[in-house]
Amino acid sequence: MTGVADAAVADILLVPADGGLFAVDTGRDGATVTPLTSLDRTRPLATVTLDGAPARLLAEGAEADAAVRLGLRSGAGLLASEQLGLADWCLTETVAYLKERHQFNRPVGSFQALKHRLADLWLRVVNTRAAARHAADALATGSDEPNLAAALAQAYAAPVAVRAAEEALQLHGGIGMTWEHPVHLYLKRAKADSIALGTAGRHRTELADLVDLPAPATP
Repeated sequence: MTGVADAAVADILLVPADGGLFAVDTGRDGATVTPLTSLDRTRPLATVTLDGAPARLLAEGAEADAAVRLGLRSGAGLLASEQLGLADWCLTETVAYLKERHQFNRPVGSFQALKHRLADLWLRVVNTRAAARHAADALATGSDEPNLAAALAQAYAAPVAVRAAEEALQLHGGIGMTWEHPVHLYLKRAKADSIALGTAGRHRTELADLVDLPAPATP
């Protein structure tokens, strides 16, 4: 398995495999965790190789399948809250910076074209907040539509987080392109999040199926 987040610091890994869902102790013989160099250095990834490693069976058959689906659905739904935080930080920091940065003897943020971009981003962040909170509530309260809420949240939040980070980098000008400014970390996290638990396109396709709305497959 490759691209496993935080595997290098995990003591136990939950592994879906033929026969069921297993718990594997990473410290036992047969379990090898090799760190990877990833785009987002703040969330380390690793390759996990299991070769005869002892494992404890947690569930099998339909019960195991349901547990894996629940984990992926919950992860996707809650990831939207992280993406909301990314987008909100990018918007807040960019607005503050454009109030301070001056060109032609006036704040850059007073230029109408930039106001339009920020207003559009603000609206997207507001909508993301609604989708992320709805998903979190559906997962926490046992709603009868958790799949719908999670798919909706990911389909919307993932591209908004990426767009917010890209706008922040561009509107910060030269300083945004430096390693010293943290905006590049937010862009990398947004990009990594956008594929972590399924692309926005995959979630849109799932959403269309859930509401019985035929739609073409998208990446």
